[in-house]
Amino acid sequence: MKSIDLVYQTMLAELGQRAMDAAWTADFPSEGRFVKAAVKGNRYWYFDISDEAGGKKRRYVGPVDDPEISQRVETFKREKDDYRARRRMVLSLTREGGMIASDPMSGAIVEALAAGGLFRLRGVLIGTVAFQTYAGILGVRLPAAALLTGDADIAQDYAISREVEDTLPPILELLQAVDETFRPVPHRSGAAASSAFQNAKGYRVEFLRSNRGSDDYIDQPARMPALGGASADPLRFLDFLIRDPTRTMLLHKGGIVVTVPDPSRYAVHKLIVASRRRNDGQSAVKRDKDIRQSSLLFEALDQTRRHADLALAYTEAWERGPAWQDGIRFGAAMLNEAEKERLRDSLRLGAQQIGETVTMPFS
Repeated sequence: MKSIDLVYQTMLAELGQRAMDAAWTADFPSEGRFVKAAVKGNRYWYFDISDEAGGKKRRYVGPVDDPEISQRVETFKREKDDYRARRRMVLSLTREGGMIASDPMSGAIVEALAAGGLFRLRGVLIGTVAFQTYAGILGVRLPAAALLTGDADIAQDYAISREVEDTLPPILELLQAVDETFRPVPHRSGAAASSAFQNAKGYRVEFLRSNRGSDDYIDQPARMPALGGASADPLRFLDFLIRDPTRTMLLHKGGIVVTVPDPSRYAVHKLIVASRRRNDGQSAVKRDKDIRQSSLLFEALDQTRRHADLALAYTEAWERGPAWQDGIRFGAAMLNEAEKERLRDSLRLGAQQIGETVTMPFS
C-alpha cells in the first residue's frame, strides 16, 4: 500500500479549511448573530437571522463544547470563497496525489445534502461513500475497486435529531434537485414512512439510526425530526460506528466538508456487519466488500502506526458483550491468513501502547 506524498496531504488539509470557510459563510452570513441556548440540560450554539417578513429565523450550529465550532463563533467574519482555487486543488489531489474523487452521483447527492445542512445537523456519512475519504485521512492510496458504490448511506442519532430543533429542507426536494427521478422507496414493513429514496437508474439514498434495544423493532422506521421528513431505519451496532466521528473532505468539485466515522471504528464495524450477511446473492457480494474494506483499513492503520486507535476501538466493541464478540470472531474468520496475522500484530502493538489486554478474535 503506497503512502500519499506529504505535499498532497498538506494540500488536502488546506482544501478542507477553505471549504469549511466557504460552507460556514454560506450558512451564517455576516448580518446574523450567534446565540447560546440550553436544550434539555445541554448548551448549543444557534444562529439568528432576520427573514423577509421581518421575523427571525434560528439555525442550529452545534454544541458549545465543540472547540472548533466555538472558536469559529468567536472569530466569526465573512470570508471570501475562492471556489476556482479549490477546484484546482481537488483536481491535483485526484490526478497527481493518489486520492480518489467521488463518483458524480454520490458527489452531487452529498453536496446537496451538505448544502441543506446535513452535517451541520450532525448527520454522519457512512458506507462506501465514507470509505472514499479514508485515503486522505490515513495518507495512503486505496484501490479504486473498493470504492465503487451505487448508494449513499446517512446516519443520525435519534436523540440528536430530536434535540437540535432545526431541520433539513424536504429530503425529496433536495434529491430531486439532483435527479428528478428520485422517489421514496416503500418500506418493507408496510409503514407509510420512507427511509430510502431511489432514482430511475437504481441509485439509492438511505437513512439509518442506531438500534440499542430489541431486534423486534428492526423493521420499524422512526420519524427523524431533523431529516426533512425522512424516517430512518434502526441498525444494530450503528451507535458504535458513529460515535466520535471526524470531519474530512469528499473530493467532488471544490471539495465538500463531510463527517464520517473514525476509520478504526469503521474497520471493526465492517467485520461485525459482514458476519450478519447471508451467503447468497447480493448479500454475499456486500459481505465480501465489507471484508475487503475492513482488511484494507487494518493494513492502512498498521502502515500509519495507528495501532493504539485500532486497539481502543476493538476493545470497546469486544467489551460490549457476547453478540459483539461473535460478530467480530465470525468476521475475522473471513480474513485470509496474511490479513489475520496483520490484525493480530496490530492489536498486540496497540495493546502495549494503551496498556490493556486485548483478546484476539482467533487463536
